[in-house]
Amino acid sequence: MPFQQHTLLFEFYQGALRKELGNVMVEIFGVADTDTVIAQIIDMKSGSVNDLLTPNRNLKITGNKIKIAGENEANGIYFVNRDTTERIRVDDSDVAVNNPSELIVVIPELASGTYLLEVTMQYAVSFLLKAPRTATVE
Repeated sequence: MPFQQHTLLFEFYQGALRKELGNVMVEIFGVADTDTVIAQIIDMKSGSVNDLLTPNRNLKITGNKIKIAGENEANGIYFVNRDTTERIRVDDSDVAVNNPSELIVVIPELASGTYLLEVTMQYAVSFLLKAPRTATVE
């Protein structure tokens, strides 16, 4: 059967639209979170979300305003051991993707344990912040 193209025309009249405005309901669920936040981390080897880490493999970090930017020495990605508080920094050369909503990094060699992920940056869309801020996920 050959493909047939159909053209649909829509006409809008202001009078009819104005009548319906009285039937429109608006619900406000709150203010959208536009601050720096880590939404999830995905271990690319295992596919695990917010759970397992595979050292020396890729980790995808998604969120909002998480791009590593700025000159402060504290800026970077860290794995913090929850038991020992040891902070292991991801080498800058192991950051493969550095976008405002997505980071892809190589997970450093980590001892067995539970870790907190920290992303410290000065990124703020159209300018750099004077002081770094940190987003974390457990």
